[in-house]
Amino acid sequence: MKILQQLSHYRLSRYFKLLFVCLDVVLLNIAVFLSAYARFGSLDGLLLKEEKTVSLLANLVWIALLLYRNSYRMIRIERIESILKRTIKKLIIHGALVAIFVVYLKYADISRLRLLYFYFIFFMLLVISRYILMKVLKNIRAKGYNFKKFIIVGANKTGERMREILAKDLTYGYRFLGFFDESAEASNFVSVPVLGGFDAIEEFIIAEKVDEMYVALHIDNLEVINKLVKICEHNMVRIKFIPDFQLYTKSSKVEVTFYENTPVLMFRREPLEFSSNRIIKKTFDICFSSLVILLIFPWLFPIIMLIIKLESKGPVFFKQERSGRDNRTFMCLKFRSMHINDLAHNKQTEKGDTRITKFGAFIRRTSIDELPQFFNVFWGDMSVVGPRPHMVNLAKEYSELINNYLVRQYAKPGITGWAQVNGYRGETKELIDMENRVDYDIWYIENWSLLLDIKIIFRTVINIFKGEENAY
Repeated sequence: MKILQQLSHYRLSRYFKLLFVCLDVVLLNIAVFLSAYARFGSLDGLLLKEEKTVSLLANLVWIALLLYRNSYRMIRIERIESILKRTIKKLIIHGALVAIFVVYLKYADISRLRLLYFYFIFFMLLVISRYILMKVLKNIRAKGYNFKKFIIVGANKTGERMREILAKDLTYGYRFLGFFDESAEASNFVSVPVLGGFDAIEEFIIAEKVDEMYVALHIDNLEVINKLVKICEHNMVRIKFIPDFQLYTKSSKVEVTFYENTPVLMFRREPLEFSSNRIIKKTFDICFSSLVILLIFPWLFPIIMLIIKLESKGPVFFKQERSGRDNRTFMCLKFRSMHINDLAHNKQTEKGDTRITKFGAFIRRTSIDELPQFFNVFWGDMSVVGPRPHMVNLAKEYSELINNYLVRQYAKPGITGWAQVNGYRGETKELIDMENRVDYDIWYIENWSLLLDIKIIFRTVINIFKGEENAY
């Protein structure tokens, strides 16, 4: 602990870039050696001129990719999924550049299998190293070391939200010192006392050695903001601004893009608006649905169909028109789980619903009734993961009650979704239930990634075996 106390007095973050690059170079070369041993049974294969050249190129390209746009950064509050996504992108670019080089120089003696081993081993080493590094840093910060002291100027709702984000977890490494504001009503918006007015800030940051200042003031306070900038730059304090985008939109996440040098505020970030991401999601949907159709349907479908037919009269499949992407309708498939009734297309299923058959209750509880929707996925009407599709009349009703309801229709509907794995499935008894579901669906649209889809699928499978209270 004495070592950590001494190290905490130094700004080691300035050396982080060099250490990060050196660590990755070491891991890359370990992957080179291990891949050669896995392919050739010895390291002799690396003695070829072509192998040496490609290995050197692999090192240089990876270093260039790390230094490009600060790819080595690890923000204190960044999620591991974000770091992995960035790493995977760099690996794909790295592999493409190396492949182009090998083809262009006609290196026929290069083992393609060895390169495949290399990228697999390198990826695993990177994932393990990133995970361990984050855990170590979080453990150090949780013990009170490697932290940054910060203050917030502007005791309002925006400032309070930032305080809650940075102060809620010790592992983020932030220590909140207090608010500064001159408004008489400032204390009504925050949960901690206001330390003083704007004139007391400079003396405080010098005495307490503040590292960062967050400004949550309205743009009307331009004169004060300019003064704060001068104070911070004179005392080497990082100043950061929290623009209150809630003045324009209720979206939980916005995106600022630049048209030449002009910043443009967009209501929400949509990863699936990029063609590359849509191709990735579409490819995953086709592959995943094909595997389910080929491996599960041939033996499970006949059993389910037979039981449904024996238990009650009516068709095996239940078809219902539902709202899809861009609010276009499609015919959604399910295994029939109810007796034939006139309310099937108008009334939501309730707990203890007498329309449900005994076997229907089982397949609904285990989500087996949703399996035919993999055909919807294969046909392109749905995705494996996305906002759940609602009945057309239900979608129309809620679109009039909830302002941002139709935002969830920006994406293809899914067999499972972020709202469902967080407990929002089944009947919506109160309006707040649907509002919460919509919030989760919009969060998914704004934060989509392939890793997030895989995470949701795993959580869905776990919930099926564990059982869910709202699965009826």
